[in-house]
Amino acid sequence: MATGVLSIDLGAVARNWTMLRALHAPGEVAAVVKADAYGLGAARVAPVLARAGCRHFFVATPDEGEALREALGEGPMVAVLDGFSGRAHPRLTPVLNSLDEVRHARGDAILHLDTGMNRLGLPAAEVDALAREPGLAEGLRLRYVMTHLAAAEDPSHPLNDRQLDAFAAACARLPRARRSLANSSGLFLGERFRSELARPGAALYGINPTPGRDNPMEQVVTLRLPILQLREVPPGGTVGYGGAWLATRPTRIATVAGGYADGIPRAWEGRGWGVLHGREVPLAGRVSMDLMGFDVTDAPPARPGDMVEILGLGQDQDDVGAAAGTIGYEILTRLGRRFVREYVGA
Repeated sequence: MATGVLSIDLGAVARNWTMLRALHAPGEVAAVVKADAYGLGAARVAPVLARAGCRHFFVATPDEGEALREALGEGPMVAVLDGFSGRAHPRLTPVLNSLDEVRHARGDAILHLDTGMNRLGLPAAEVDALAREPGLAEGLRLRYVMTHLAAAEDPSHPLNDRQLDAFAAACARLPRARRSLANSSGLFLGERFRSELARPGAALYGINPTPGRDNPMEQVVTLRLPILQLREVPPGGTVGYGGAWLATRPTRIATVAGGYADGIPRAWEGRGWGVLHGREVPLAGRVSMDLMGFDVTDAPPARPGDMVEILGLGQDQDDVGAAAGTIGYEILTRLGRRFVREYVGA
């Protein structure tokens, strides 16, 4: 095999959603499947979640929404976080992010209030205008009023309480509608952050929603890269571009198929490692476009075709992200299309 194998445990995704639904009871729990379900394949992930009982899905763009509707069929709500621009999408539910969008929308919609993210959503002045003139929303059937938490991964951050209070105050001035508040990390902030609909995304795919504490979610992704070649490097020999890695002893290097073209961060240099036959093996040299080297001197004997695990139970996307100076979200969403993808557990 000349390419890596990306294994996606759909059963783990469903169990993660079921656990979050129990945590959030009696409120409903949606699934955020934007960016092709964080890179894992929305057309495969979403139907499994629907069979588990999920009836609300969120994507980023109308194109994502139309593709998801084809995968799910009619029935579940498919909401578009970035809203619509231009043409109508009658099978999708827009998230309205401005007063102008409210004025022009008709039918089912979700109203997004900005309570501190300062990204999308109606700011305070537009909420005031809508409260003064509720007729601006005439013709709308508001399925939910939502906001997005900006710092929920840090339970002690004062922005959490400020957003909670601002959201409650704004909702009290607007036409009554069900509320949607918690994201993945928000689900772990306690009962005050419960609402009629939570919107987890990252936690479904195994990303830790409680940084600094044990991950309550099941690992979903395993990535294994095949060894293409093994070679002996004498002391003083270098590995990879720039001669950045220097052998200080007789060293056995395994070159594997995978690199930054496949989403492995180039910044992993000097901090990355894999697992070979149950033994940690350090990255040797730079991550190049298609290849990486690992020092397998201390691992059990290897041969071409053996697999080095990059993501799995030994280290997850959060570990790789931290070592590369980024986050697990970026690791998952960047995983390339050259890997053989296998879906298990469905």
